[in-house]
Amino acid sequence: MNTKITATLCAGVFSLGLATSAEATLISRLGGLAVYDTDLNITWLADANAGAGSAFDDGGSGSDGRMTWNNANAWAASLTVGGFSDWRLPTKPQFEASCDSQNTFAGNSSGTNCTESEMGHLYYIELGALAGPPFATTADPTELAKFTNIQPYFYWTGTLRNAGVAWEFHWLSSGNSGGTQANSISNFFNAFAVRDGDVESSEDVPEPATLVLLGFGLAGLGFGAKRKELKL
Repeated sequence: MNTKITATLCAGVFSLGLATSAEATLISRLGGLAVYDTDLNITWLADANAGAGSAFDDGGSGSDGRMTWNNANAWAASLTVGGFSDWRLPTKPQFEASCDSQNTFAGNSSGTNCTESEMGHLYYIELGALAGPPFATTADPTELAKFTNIQPYFYWTGTLRNAGVAWEFHWLSSGNSGGTQANSISNFFNAFAVRDGDVESSEDVPEPATLVLLGFGLAGLGFGAKRKELKL
């Protein structure tokens, strides 16, 4: 094998490994049913309003996907998607240094730009949406298209602030989109399901390190072929 060709192949595979590691943070899974976040190692259900019309949908219309906090948790726990039944609501740390509103006395954070919660990370970091304007006007359209049915409303997290009050996140079509605050668990908000880990085997998608090793393997084959040519 020509040494220059081998080096080029190796460099190309190595570059592919770096690109996969640096750029691929939201990856569609299960034929578009789910979206894997490589940053947090969590998988989102791609349909952000999959609970609409379910037995847990106890909001005003019974078909808008809005539910009490208890029903939202029960709905997520009832899901089986891709053979996985460990779905849940996204979590929020009580304290987030990134939030623009800090309650020192209560030891919690709210407001906008809260990027340490799972939903805040998705909104601000992965989708690149901004605080304030309608999320659909500022989010990366390519990344946003990996999801369906994101409702321009409030979404529950699975984290209680205190008894009877849970944190929620704003996906709005007007001002204050991207905000997070606490609300009574008896309110009717939408639900977005997530689970820990990936829903596809790592064997299905080569890891960057595997690609790098493949590159070294190709280089080794080229070196061996060159030595054989010299012996001849």
